[in-house]
Formats: sequence, C-alpha cells, structure tokens
Amino acid sequence: MVRPRIVETDEGIQDEFDVRIYDSMMRRLRDKEWMETDHIITSGITDGFALEIGPGPGYLGLEWLKKTASTVLMAVEISPEMTKIAERNAREYGLEGRVKYVKGDAYQIPFDDNTFDGVFSNGSLHEWSQPIRVFDEAYRVLKPGAKCFISDMRRDMNPFARWFMRLMAKPKEIRPGLVSSINASYTTGEIRSILDQSNLRESVVAKTFMGFEITGVKSK
Repeated sequence: MVRPRIVETDEGIQDEFDVRIYDSMMRRLRDKEWMETDHIITSGITDGFALEIGPGPGYLGLEWLKKTASTVLMAVEISPEMTKIAERNAREYGLEGRVKYVKGDAYQIPFDDNTFDGVFSNGSLHEWSQPIRVFDEAYRVLKPGAKCFISDMRRDMNPFARWFMRLMAKPKEIRPGLVSSINASYTTGEIRSILDQSNLRESVVAKTFMGFEITGVKSK
C-alpha cells in the first residue's frame, strides 16, 4: 500500500506505516554518513548530559553517543510509534544504557531549568508551530554556559540542492512528504527574525548546502 504523503504535525509522525518508511530513510542517511553528528560535535556539544528534541528513529543521537565518551542522552519525542523504533535502534547499537526516550513535546520540555550540558535537534524545526516557545524551552533547560545546535532544511535552497535531495530520498514513498517539509521550512532571514524574539537571540545562523545551522550558548 502506497500513501500519498507522510504527514508531519506537532504530534509528529504517528502512523506505524509512515514510521517504518521514515526509519528506512534515516537509516540510509546514517549508512551514507550524511547525518549532522560531526557538526554537533564541532559546535562544542561533546560531553556530559545532553538533550535531543525530536529524535525520530534515534540515529542522530545514537551516532553522537557512539562518537563521544562518557556521555548520556535524554530525548523528547511526541510520537509513541517513533519512540518504539528509537528504542529498538538503541538496543541494536548496544547503547540502551546511555539513552532514554521520554514522551513529551518541545513546547513544554519535561525537565528542570539548567539541566543539560547541550541541546540539539535536526530536521524538526519546520514542524514547530511555535518556534519561539521551543527556542525558549531549549534555553531554559540548558545549564549556564552550555551550548545548543539546531539544524533544518531551508526553503530557499538552490534548485539543484532541492532536486538532489528529492532524488536521494528513498524509499520513494517519502518523497511527497519531503517536498511538503521543504515547503514548510524557513529561510535564514525568517529564522533570524524568529530567534531575535527568543532567549536564543545571541545565536548564530549559518547557511549549509541544503539548510541552515543555529549554534548558541546560554549566557552564564
């Protein structure tokens, strides 16, 4: 059975069929080493207790754990079906003792102020209907002096990048949802304006080939 598109909302990808398709795509990106893990590490999130917002099937955070030492990851995921996949993948990595997936949403992160040594997220920002609130929540749960890294696609990527991204999106069932996600994503100017209204206003926004990266530090 082929679905016309994968629907992503504030509730995340909930359908079991869609979750399996998304997991297959992300596993492929992992296998090709096209994930943002090294960028997260380069940003300075390299040790301690970190939070991932919207881990999906978990590969990004699991690769981060694999490439860092003595680290522990907490991940907030809204979709129970996606959490099941992420937990399965953590067992496959042999890292289930260093990561915990918690049901929750990015608008009210279920942790105390000043908890984490780093916060990161990739590919979820375009799904947030209230991005300022999420930025403020990320800032709140960071320890003073701790860093955040948030990356996503951007709507104004050049046509070649858009074409390449669609071409490489496999299985093919993911492609309509990918196009919808690109169209829902921000330009760097738009995200700069949003950040300026949040507690992460001091963050830097940098363009990448297909998107942008936000890096910031919580003031001490």
